Amino acid sequence: MADDRDVLRDIWEGRLPVAFRLSADEVNVMEQPEPYYLLVPRLSYLTLVTDKVQKHFKKYTDEDNTTEVWFDFEGQPLKWHTPIGVLFDLYASKSALPWNITVHFQNFPEDELISCKTKEVIESHFMSCVKEADCLKHRGQVINGMQKKDHKQLWMGLQNDKFDQFWAINRRLMEHTADEPFKYIPFQIHQIDGPAQQCLFKPVTDDGDPLTLKDLMRQVKPDVITESGEMTCIIRIQGVDPPLDTPIQWLSEHFSHPDNFLHISLITDS
Repeated sequence: MADDRDVLRDIWEGRLPVAFRLSADEVNVMEQPEPYYLLVPRLSYLTLVTDKVQKHFKKYTDEDNTTEVWFDFEGQPLKWHTPIGVLFDLYASKSALPWNITVHFQNFPEDELISCKTKEVIESHFMSCVKEADCLKHRGQVINGMQKKDHKQLWMGLQNDKFDQFWAINRRLMEHTADEPFKYIPFQIHQIDGPAQQCLFKPVTDDGDPLTLKDLMRQVKPDVITESGEMTCIIRIQGVDPPLDTPIQWLSEHFSHPDNFLHISLITDS
């Protein structure tokens, strides 16, 4: 079990200041409405934190033409099922704060985004990720041994931003021993161009030696680290650029998102 509770809490309490602005093409009044400002959790999903935003802007747009609320940053549609912090690290980490996100009520880009009209859709996606992660870590034995109320508590802890409520259950999903680490590390590598990548990766060698973030990169994205050891991009996790020699088991325990996946963003200098 991850025993550094301060690290877990610091990760949980990560926040981003966001200025939500209604798309100029959808304003039905003479003047553009003022932005709506929120301090949003990095660990959450956009569609979980924007009820007030939607209510604020709905009166300024044409309700007859409303399809489904969606968001973009500088023309890039933002995927609701990708955690907010990952979206920021990928697309806006070099931008000044607050992060300017455009709100849309019309012209939902069905060819780029998955529809998400209810919070039940988000919950279903979240729990599917948690179950997949536990299959990788513990062959699914932990999540399958939980009761339905435990699954609900995980979700409610995330939705309501309650650290203690969430970790009272999630600690069981992070349990392991020194002799028996996770079977595989649940991770996704994100880049601006292309889908997220994942594969099977063990946290230790066959001899039991710990593997590191560098080992993971060299297996999955060998072009990220040159033969001389130089980086071709920035590797960012939870807004932090961890040392390459950090054990991947430790990162999985401490830096994973609530879905139990380690989300790794690759950021180019261009």
